[in-house]
Amino acid sequence: MRRSEFHRAVDQEFGARANWVVADIVLTAYGITAAEALDAGVPPRDIWLAICDETELPPSARYRVGIQDARA
Repeated sequence: MRRSEFHRAVDQEFGARANWVVADIVLTAYGITAAEALDAGVPPRDIWLAICDETELPPSARYRVGIQDARA
């Protein structure tokens, strides 16, 4: 997953709240926000899955956008 795919996935799933999700929600898996994780070099796919966990998105949302091989 590229950064652009990550941002598209967040936009599609959270709409107007997308910026808030990336900038303000602290991801338990990392102890920092998604924006900070991106800046630290954490792979966007890992951040997307952490957001899914943190916001309790259903499994169908996890692999909808940007992840080429969901089972790998």
